[in-house]
This record gives sequence, structure tokens and C-alpha cells, in this order.
Amino acid sequence: MIDGQPFASFQPFIDTATGRIAGVEALGRLRHDDGHITSVGPLFVNPKVSPAALRRLDREIRDNALSRLHEAPTEWFLSLNISPRWISRLRQGQPLPSLRQLEQHGVAPQRIVFEITELGGGSQRLPEVVQRYREAGARIAIDDFGAGYSQLDRVLALQPDILKLDMRLFQAAARGGPSGEVVRALAQMAEKTGCWIIAEGVETEAELNFALECGSRYVQGYLFARAEEDFFATDAFVEQFARLRDSYVQKKLDERSRVLVLRMQLNNLMNLLQPWAEANAPLSQLPMLHDYPWMLRFYQCDRHGTQTTSNLEWRNGIWHEDVSYLGHNWSWRPYFYQLLAEDERRLTLSNTYRDATTNQYCLTAGLFTRNGQRLLLIDIDAAGL
Repeated sequence: MIDGQPFASFQPFIDTATGRIAGVEALGRLRHDDGHITSVGPLFVNPKVSPAALRRLDREIRDNALSRLHEAPTEWFLSLNISPRWISRLRQGQPLPSLRQLEQHGVAPQRIVFEITELGGGSQRLPEVVQRYREAGARIAIDDFGAGYSQLDRVLALQPDILKLDMRLFQAAARGGPSGEVVRALAQMAEKTGCWIIAEGVETEAELNFALECGSRYVQGYLFARAEEDFFATDAFVEQFARLRDSYVQKKLDERSRVLVLRMQLNNLMNLLQPWAEANAPLSQLPMLHDYPWMLRFYQCDRHGTQTTSNLEWRNGIWHEDVSYLGHNWSWRPYFYQLLAEDERRLTLSNTYRDATTNQYCLTAGLFTRNGQRLLLIDIDAAGL
């Protein structure tokens, strides 16, 4: 027995291109006799609640959401959660209950996104059922993408229209570190496969900035709104989103300004090091570099990527020489062929990358010397900037 009256609350998806609400996700709630409201989420992981009771609850919430969709603007979409556990119980050729519900409520499938949850539970029939949803005109989303059970082979099999980034992974990624690289890679994969990204759990401005950096088409979270029983106006968050977007753009402009300052400093540093490098002068004649604390090391390579000098590092006011990398070839590293592709006459700067040897985030600056036969390279501590 489930205590309380089930109903749907609606949390909006904000379109990052307009700041307007593009759709809503139906989230299950229970209204208890004393008036307080709770989420149905804990019931779906409670082993004491029977699967039959959960299926009835799920269907009631979906019915309630569909019955109210006519109150929302016609251009909005409605996202409904679908569990593979229910799909596994369907008989071969059986009409899909969710599609019958759409028909009963007069809702066009084109307005529906079926959000596939609990990918770890799985169902061998899932690709077939997803195809039937798609043939009816609905779109498909995979929820919690990047979580432990969101296997890439499942994504390739279902070919979803939308990927919803796992909230815990996304929030960790927004704080920086390795998670950020994972989520950026997932976002790039989604872009290459034609999927839209939804960032859910956007609760802070920093998380919104990271969602925009990842190219999210929609954002969802408490920064804008919690799930409510009533619908918001389509333009309810336009002004707020515009302010936040402008702040994000300004931060990116400030970053660009810092890069321009860095380039000027690098040009000065190259002017200091180039005469020493071209003269093959002894270590004792290297200039002091107190003004460049972000420099990790410098070294020289030939045009084929083979390191021809030691690593020279300025630490604690003293030059240190590391001969262990002599003869190593770096032509396979992204920064090297990026530098080779640039104009040989000017200083070039790589994108940020994680150094495989030191595990640091770095940039590498390069300048050709000796009529283009040598490349003077400076590794920069990206965190130090």
C-alpha cells in the first residue's frame, strides 16, 4: 500500500539559445493526508514495495502529467521516465502502454521525450521498444549518462536523440579536475553522434558556466526552478538567464585577455632564451627568470619531434638540468603537430592538456629557430595561471 495521492510535478528545461522554457520533465510526487508532499523516488528503490504497485504508481503519475499537458504551450515537450524493468515484462507485439496513454489523452508523440532510466537493469527488448517509440514520432533520451551503468554500447544500440549527463558526475566536473575532462569528452561524443546534451542538477552559476562550456542545449536545476505542480510562464527565466549568460561571456573574455597577456610574456621569455639556445651557451649563462613562475621547463626538438637538448627547469632560483628525455620523440603529442601546422615565424601556443609524465595540466609554447630547423619549446603550468 502506497501512502498518499500521486501526481506529477514539472521541472522546466531552459533552452540555452533563448533562455525560454522548451519543455518540462514530469516528476512523481505524493500528497499525504496532512498536506505535505514527498517524492516518489525512494519508493522505486525500496524492496518492500511490490513491482506491481510501482507500475500502477508510475502509470498514475504519467496519466496525470499527460492530462495536464494541454495547459502548457503547444511548443513545449514533455519528458517521461521509462524503466527497462517495465519493458522486460511486455509480450512480443504487445501494444506499448505509454503510446496508448498518449492516444487516450490526445497528445502527439512528437511532444514527448521518453527518458530511459536504470540502464543497468537492462532489457534485451529495449532497442526494439525504443524503435517503436521513435517510429511513433517520439524522441529518446538516456538519463544519467556517464554514471556507472550508462554503457557506451547501449548508447550506440539505442541511438538516442538526447543525453542527460549524470547529475553527480556533472556537479563534480563543474568543480574541476579529472571529472571535468570526462564530461567534456562525453559532450564531444554526444555532439559527434548528433545528440543534444541536457545538464541536470544545475544549482550554481559555476555549474551553469560549465554546462555552457560543454555545449548543453538545455539546462535543468534549482538555479532556475524546482519541480512545481503548476507550469511556469515560457519566458519566466529569460532575464535571469540573460544575466548569467552575459556573465559567462565576460568570464570567457577575461580568460582571453589573460591568454593575450600570457602571449606577450611568452614573447619576452622567448627573446631571453632564444639567443642562449642558438649559441649553445653553457648553463651558467642562462638568464634569471624570477618573473615567470609558471614556466615548468624549456627544451629543444628537431622538426621530426626528437628532443635534442635536456629539460631545463627554473626552480627555487636555480637552473636544473634533466637529461632523461634526450632522444625522446614527441611528434605524436597533440601540441607538437599543432605547433608544426602554425606559421613558423611566430610564437604558437597549444591547447591545455594533461601531461602524461607529470599529471599536470599544461600548455606548450613553441618558436622555430635556426631557420626553421629547431623548435624551442616551453612547458607552462596551466594551474599556475
